[in-house]
Amino acid sequence: MSRKISKVFKQSGVIPYRVNNGKIEILLITTRNFQHWVIPKGDIPNGMSSPDSAAKEAWEEAGVIGQVDVNELGTYKYRKQGKSYSVKMYLLPVEMLSEDYPEANQRKRQWVEVTEAIRWVKFNSLKQMLKGFFQVESNFCGFRCEVSRQE
Repeated sequence: MSRKISKVFKQSGVIPYRVNNGKIEILLITTRNFQHWVIPKGDIPNGMSSPDSAAKEAWEEAGVIGQVDVNELGTYKYRKQGKSYSVKMYLLPVEMLSEDYPEANQRKRQWVEVTEAIRWVKFNSLKQMLKGFFQVESNFCGFRCEVSRQE
């Protein structure tokens, strides 16, 4: 008896974030049909690195620019229309937010605190990654926010 091996499509994405009044906020976007809150992600084009692809998706889907942290945060998996996807995730501290970007008319976007973002996103594996991000970043922010207040 043979076992069918299904192809897993590789994608990359970012968690776009900022520190606002000492609190970490994540920029969530909707799917094109406005049914679910997600993060910017997409297929990795041939010849492009995962972090560069993630930065491209952040611009196209959310209108954000920043320096993607090249250290992979983790991977989450999901299924859509019978296909399996594996998404390499990276952090993106947002430096610029544009009102005019390729998918501006196809999606909504919303800044939300991490705990709210965890409730809003659809996929459990992404929820877990955001929980991990919150634990790591809240410690990091404590130092970073203190430093920025002193400058």
